[in-house]
Amino acid sequence: MTMPTNAAAPKTAGKLLRVLGVGFGLAVIIGNTIGAGILRTPGDVATYLPTPALFLGVWVVGGFYALLGAISLSELGTMLPRSGGYYVFARRALGEYAAFTVGWTDWLAQCGTTAAVAIVIAEYGGELFRPLAGHTVLTASSVTVAVAVLQWHGIRTGSMVQNVTTVLKTVAFLALVAAAFIFRHGSGLSSGIPLSALRGHSMWAAAILALQAVIYSYDGWYGVIYFGEEVRDPAHDIPRSMIYGVLSLTAIYLLVNVALLHVLSIPQIAGQTMALGTATAAIFGARGHTILQILMIVSMLSGINAYHLMASRIPFAMSKDGLLSRHASKVNLGGTPTVGLFLSTIVALTFILSGKFEIVLSVTAFYFVADYLMAYTAVFVLRWREPHANRPFRAWGYPWTTGLAWIGSLGFLVAAIKEDARNSEYALISLALSYPLYRLTRVILRRQNKTVEAA
Repeated sequence: MTMPTNAAAPKTAGKLLRVLGVGFGLAVIIGNTIGAGILRTPGDVATYLPTPALFLGVWVVGGFYALLGAISLSELGTMLPRSGGYYVFARRALGEYAAFTVGWTDWLAQCGTTAAVAIVIAEYGGELFRPLAGHTVLTASSVTVAVAVLQWHGIRTGSMVQNVTTVLKTVAFLALVAAAFIFRHGSGLSSGIPLSALRGHSMWAAAILALQAVIYSYDGWYGVIYFGEEVRDPAHDIPRSMIYGVLSLTAIYLLVNVALLHVLSIPQIAGQTMALGTATAAIFGARGHTILQILMIVSMLSGINAYHLMASRIPFAMSKDGLLSRHASKVNLGGTPTVGLFLSTIVALTFILSGKFEIVLSVTAFYFVADYLMAYTAVFVLRWREPHANRPFRAWGYPWTTGLAWIGSLGFLVAAIKEDARNSEYALISLALSYPLYRLTRVILRRQNKTVEAA
């Protein structure tokens, strides 16, 4: 008797599942955005802009810039509702080589960030639980693998973990804000330093440096674009997730910084590498450091879950388009790109074991700004080249909103090159090397395809 053709299909065969909604979109945006940046950035901002009005105002400007980006990327996300992030937009607008470069560097950045955040969790964990002290690499590796194992079960499990950890993170930050006003009566809201005391910077230069630090803290507001094929209603859920996500981030950051100003003065915040830690110590005394450590561990667990989710979708998308081996597009019945998740975990573990993630993050910081610029360029290119394409969401105020975001991204890219010339050189070198790597990959894949056809 002849067996049905699908009887021999592997039990692990599956596809991405369209099960995600706005709640997950908000969770992945907030979860992968709020992290260590809120610890360090206020100290830098207070140094550059030493008055309460300017200190808070730059966070509003940063939120507005992110909102402009969300409006533009919502058009791309609804026009091209595929999982894979920036890579998807680059391929449609700029071609395979640009897409290969964007996908490769974005993937390494996600894996490097996973490693960095896992190590911070391990360091905080070692201070909270003495048996973990001195086992940073083992603890960081264990956390990385544990989160990956949870996600292996499927997107429903991964999204549930993301939702729960993001709610815990948000509640914890809001509770800290409330505690600042309940338990502290002094206020630094009226304190400040004369603008003439700016340390060697003109007002304009100081504002740019402060805004650059703030923009880095907002990075992550685009998280939902990595899951276009898995969002139930991309036309509505992607724009809502990004726009509501940016507004939520802006509100949280403003509340945290207002709370900081209520507890500490501008001079007390300026130059602090962990201003939030100083504030929690002022609120809770000796327990403040422990409370902050718990807050950051919860916050960063949410981040690791998001980074794994996003990273695994990049090789999946590249594989579907023939830019990586077809094996990388394998998905299990739970909707997890298993090969993509496995490879992402291995690379993150390699960074943890080698301690090289800092170099990766420094280099890919250049590409993080370049990805913004590429995405806004893609909006213009596709509007010009494909004017009649289906666009369920059209960027509000186009071309002015997209143009303003593009100009801002170009300015930040120039500033990044000027401020960190060495790592920018490394980034440009890696960009030059990406072309021979791309050509080599194409040759290998062609040979593999010929072998499969011959068999």
